[in-house]
Order: sequence, then C-alpha cells, then structure tokens
Amino acid sequence: MTNPCALLVPRRRCGIRARLRPAWPALLLIALLATGCDPQRVAKLEEGVSSEVDVRRQFGDPVTVTVAPDGTRTLEYPRQPEGWTNYVITIGPDGKMSSLRQLLAEDNFARVHSGMSRQQVRDLLGRPAEQKRYDLRREEVWSWRYKPVNESRLFSVTFDADGKVLGTSTALDPREQAQGR
Repeated sequence: MTNPCALLVPRRRCGIRARLRPAWPALLLIALLATGCDPQRVAKLEEGVSSEVDVRRQFGDPVTVTVAPDGTRTLEYPRQPEGWTNYVITIGPDGKMSSLRQLLAEDNFARVHSGMSRQQVRDLLGRPAEQKRYDLRREEVWSWRYKPVNESRLFSVTFDADGKVLGTSTALDPREQAQGR
C-alpha cells in the first residue's frame, strides 16, 4: 500500500496543454496530504528529548521563528488556509523541544474576549486563514478553519478600528457548504 505522506513526484508531460494546465489542484492535494500526516509527525517527537533538528526533519522549515531573551525558540507551523491546524513548537535554551501545541482548539477560542489586541489573538491562535477589512464599518475580521469532529468550521474574530476584539463567532465552513458536504 502506498503511503499518502510519501513524496509526490509529478510525471513530466509534453505539449502545450500540459504547460498551460494550472498547478493549484496538485498543490492543494499536496497541502491536504501534508496536513493529514501531521499526527504521524507529532508522534515521532518527544518533549524533552527531540531537538530542533528533529522537529525540522518532521515539519520542515517553520514560517516564523521567534527567539526569546533566554534563548527559547518558538517555531510556527500554520496549516492555514487549506488545513485545520496551527502548530507552535517551543525549543528550550537547552536545544530540546519543550512543548508542541495545536492552537486551534475550543479552549483557546473560549479565551478570546472583548478588548484583546490583534497581537494577543495572533499569539493565542496563530496565523489566520483569512483577513477581511470592512472599511465602511471600520472593522477587520480574522478567520481560522478548524475541524472539531468531522465537519470543517470557521472561527472568526472581529476587531474594531483600534485593533481591539469586538466579538467572535463560529460557523460551518462555507467552502464545505458550497461543495455540498
């Protein structure tokens, strides 16, 4: 049986139609397969034992690396907009993984409250899947896709003109509704 997490190698095609064919369907498939392999990657890492090299071997290069004054490194692995997870992996000053967290969870959503700043929400939930500005209302809405059980949902946070949380909402993911799932 073929491992869906194995490296996908596209076949070479000849002709003008092959060169004009858009690459996004293949990229979407690769993104979905890659995020589907995350539980296998997580299982291969152990807090207090795995090094940053081990983490990068499993997850690749992080989107963002933040270094604290004590030398702690925080690696961000958002799977948005196509996936349903945002991972934050912390490497302690000793070079060992001290935590691995999946941020998009109901308990984190419940921690978002009125008056929080954009940065506080970003630190709590990671990079959003979407950011939309509504200039006439002077609001901005950030949304994250997540999958609590078997249905994709969208958690949204509305910010005022000063970048403070006005409120939150949860809904079915409109992409799945459009596809008739």
